[in-house]
Amino acid sequence: MADVFDIYTIIFLALAVFIFLRLRSVLGQRTGRERPPYDPYSARDAVRSPAAEKKVVTLPQRGSDASSRPAETAPPSAERWKDVAESGSSVAAGLDAIAGADSSFDAKHFITGARTAYEMIVTAFAGGDRRQFRSLLSREVYDGFDAAITERERRSETAETRFVSIDGSTITAAELRNRTTAQITVRFVSKLISATRDRSGTVIDGNAEKVTDVTDVWTFARDVSSRDPNWKVIATETGQ
Repeated sequence: MADVFDIYTIIFLALAVFIFLRLRSVLGQRTGRERPPYDPYSARDAVRSPAAEKKVVTLPQRGSDASSRPAETAPPSAERWKDVAESGSSVAAGLDAIAGADSSFDAKHFITGARTAYEMIVTAFAGGDRRQFRSLLSREVYDGFDAAITERERRSETAETRFVSIDGSTITAAELRNRTTAQITVRFVSKLISATRDRSGTVIDGNAEKVTDVTDVWTFARDVSSRDPNWKVIATETGQ
């Protein structure tokens, strides 16, 4: 009986050693250099392809100190106002002053907006649509436009204006007044078809079929210390 017991004991021991060796060969040994268990919420385990890396946009940190960022170097006037103002001119100096007070100022963008405003105001004035240009004019200029429309309405006259083209829009003056008020004067050269009719429809001024060359000089102003980005027309005159 003892022999039987010894035989079974030896068999069980042999099986235990065999199983241990199999597990060791499959699972390996811990050496202290094992990678930690995978954490799906950890950014360190994220895999990024080279293409994905190129699409990553680094956002500025909220509350970051602006003084820690390198200051942007403004380009020389000759480059900044290229095709807008002659280098060394009073216009370039005025634009420099405005840009110094308002870092977002862009002269070419201003000219584009001024052309749009010019066409819209002239067309609205001819149609007597005060609401279209009220917010684009200073109080004094608006009062003058309003008075002209009122007088035209009193005589039962109507005006019509059609833009054929705006051939030129040149900044002729620029300055910063009292460190807060930017003023820019623009000379517009355009082709218009313009006519005024009486109550019977007869043309009494202008020509409803002829294209006329027109030159206007308008001055725009804006308070650079204000959050309002809009410019207003503060003066108008007929140019030569």
